[in-house]
Amino acid sequence: MSKKITTRLSSLTVAVTAALAGLTAPGISQAGDTEWAGFVENATYVRDGRGITKFRNTGQAEWSRQLAPKGIFSEVSFHGTLRATYDGVYDLNEDEFGDDAGHSVMIESIGLPAMGGPGFVPHGGGLGHTAVAGAFGLTNNAFVDDYGSSNPNSGMIVLGEELHAQDGGVAFGVPARPCDVDSRGCLKGYLDQDTNDLRHPEFNDRWDVLREAYIDATADLESGSQLNFRIGRQQIVWGRTDLFRVLDVINPVDYSRNNIYDELEDIRIPMWILQSELRMGPTAGFDDLNWSVTWNFDKFRPSNLGSCSGAYNILDGACFFRGMKNLWDNGGTVANFAGNGTLATNFGPHQIGIRNVELPSWSLANTQLGTKLEGVYKDLTFSLNALTYRSQLPSLRGGTTIKDQIINPFTGELQNDGVPYLIAFDMVFPRVNLVGGSLDYYAEGIDTVIRLEGAYTQGEEFADTLSKDLYSESDVFRYVIGADKNVMIPALNRTRAFLISGQIFGEHLLDHRAEPATLGERGFAAWKSNNIATLLMKGWWMNDRLSPQVIMAHDFRANATAIAPSIEWLADDNWKVTLTANVKLGDGARKTDDCRSCNPYDPFTNFGTSEHAGGVAGSAGLGGFEPTGRFRSGPIGMAQREDEIQLTVRYRF
Repeated sequence: MSKKITTRLSSLTVAVTAALAGLTAPGISQAGDTEWAGFVENATYVRDGRGITKFRNTGQAEWSRQLAPKGIFSEVSFHGTLRATYDGVYDLNEDEFGDDAGHSVMIESIGLPAMGGPGFVPHGGGLGHTAVAGAFGLTNNAFVDDYGSSNPNSGMIVLGEELHAQDGGVAFGVPARPCDVDSRGCLKGYLDQDTNDLRHPEFNDRWDVLREAYIDATADLESGSQLNFRIGRQQIVWGRTDLFRVLDVINPVDYSRNNIYDELEDIRIPMWILQSELRMGPTAGFDDLNWSVTWNFDKFRPSNLGSCSGAYNILDGACFFRGMKNLWDNGGTVANFAGNGTLATNFGPHQIGIRNVELPSWSLANTQLGTKLEGVYKDLTFSLNALTYRSQLPSLRGGTTIKDQIINPFTGELQNDGVPYLIAFDMVFPRVNLVGGSLDYYAEGIDTVIRLEGAYTQGEEFADTLSKDLYSESDVFRYVIGADKNVMIPALNRTRAFLISGQIFGEHLLDHRAEPATLGERGFAAWKSNNIATLLMKGWWMNDRLSPQVIMAHDFRANATAIAPSIEWLADDNWKVTLTANVKLGDGARKTDDCRSCNPYDPFTNFGTSEHAGGVAGSAGLGGFEPTGRFRSGPIGMAQREDEIQLTVRYRF
């Protein structure tokens, strides 16, 4: 294994060196010495009930070199960062996250006890071809009696099993092993990590080992302004918030490292970007004024939601997507489906699930363009922002948006014109337009920095059971109101102030819709409005070498809280040790309409409710925890069983 890694790293180093040679003309090396820095780090996390969840060993090297002036540019410099990781959890705890993850699964069938049967059946043991043919005379039905070797009952988990019981709702088996061990349900090109991708996440075909590599060049203009260009692989930071992004959406995010809890600087995914900035300085009554244009010309890349084989899988989304893809490719047993939502049902391939992932290919139209005007006026710092980009989170388009390959499970016939309200989907990443801005104000009278940030977007898509295609667009307004203040607490420390930082993050879906139905509520799975509050308290002792802190976040609609106390010790100028607890409290999973009662194949799927009178298709509101309850539970609510102790040791050189 190490030989393979070394070979790939060597090839990458040669390629990077060759590229840099083309950027640095002869004689430039005389401009100055290269400044180097970096660190090596071990992060070991242990989760209650699951053992080791992370044994991540990271090496990072950063360098900066001032180059000689060139042409119109008075200042030229080059900056770069290499990062490589080995996460040993996939070798140390392979029963949970590696080659031996998963088990055989049991699927709930709440209607069977009334018929003299068990309340649970194994994967493959639900209502199948023979039973449907016997009960309804549908001899050509495409339900399945036995999945055999194509979809065996091994190496699986039940969707959401770590968080909740099946409890009368939808559930199905999800393959839990890396994609090189078990390829079932792996979405080609997205969330399809094999074992080496999980162990060594930077060594991939996007060359993530090269974390940053960009040229900075500044030209002095006759007006007294400066024109700066930065081109290369980089992070563009627009936002000022913690944990939750509002304006800071240019770079996608790698949530597989530690959900939402790692610093954004460490989890943003750098992209190949050109940024130009006109630095006007004091002008037009402002103390400072700058205007920048950002062009992300890299091939589109979504955020990394994690892997169902990994320990960090935000919203449990990777498991949901993999399970749905397996249902489309191989079929599977779905809990409490037939019999008006009471009997486990053996679906065959191409009936329900995720059919395809439409990752945008590179084209000029698929690049992303943004602009920002920022300035300082007395004690006020502001920005005005606009961006057109691709959503970094996927949307699922179902129903009539899928025009071929669908098989009617009752008749075995192809449905080439699409089926309204059918839970078969294509995964897409829609175009989104954003406008917004931020304000930072220092209130001298109360010695507090007040932060405001807001963004309005058009084009985002949300799950919606009132739509025949099971999604709808909605304009969205997001905002953050925050305050930072240094406070003396003499009882704890007479010589050093504590930092107290609070913020409230809000999201409002302007085109949200929901309505009561016979069996529950139907419409958007996401909340119309929600708020999440965060609080940071941090202190310093021992000449700032010992720093305890606590971070808290509370999701109001999900009624879910995360508390992360930590203590950081700087042993000397090189060594840093951080011990953290990450504890979640709250209600956990939430129930929503799961579209079992959507009646796509009348009369076979008719529940006999008023919504289905006359054979009309549409949801009657029957719901459960899966699959869309995750959108109401949020990232904190869906992580209720992920309490951890985390130890990080870093040596900086």
